[in-house]
Amino acid sequence: MEEMDQIYNEMIMEHSMSNKNRKPLEKATSCLLGHNPNCGDEIKLEILVKDGKIVDAAFSGHGCAISQSSTSIMIDTIKGKTVEEAKKIIEIYLKMIKREKLSSKEKSMLGDARAFENISNMPARVKCAVLSWHTMQDLLNK
Repeated sequence: MEEMDQIYNEMIMEHSMSNKNRKPLEKATSCLLGHNPNCGDEIKLEILVKDGKIVDAAFSGHGCAISQSSTSIMIDTIKGKTVEEAKKIIEIYLKMIKREKLSSKEKSMLGDARAFENISNMPARVKCAVLSWHTMQDLLNK
């Protein structure tokens, strides 16, 4: 399992430094600001939804490597999905963070977001890992 942890750590660092999903989104249909007052992380999420499908998503803001990479991975995970599929993926991710048991189907739906599976072992970092997910959940429920 140590090898998987190393792969996940590398993925988290790679996403935290990537600008692929960090950009203003032209023609966004919705946006919402998420803020973690405990550490100062601030994420602005923008999405473009057409016919019930998330065509594109992006973010801006600042924060630690965990919040930045979690946001980028979330965008990769939900882009191209329907709003309902994205809501379900977010629900599964939050279940994982709370250490609830997931089916193999649910785990596969998370894709790279499984990199945060053991974040609950670091309670101070949990809020960083869920900030964008809760913000996107609120955005999709608006």
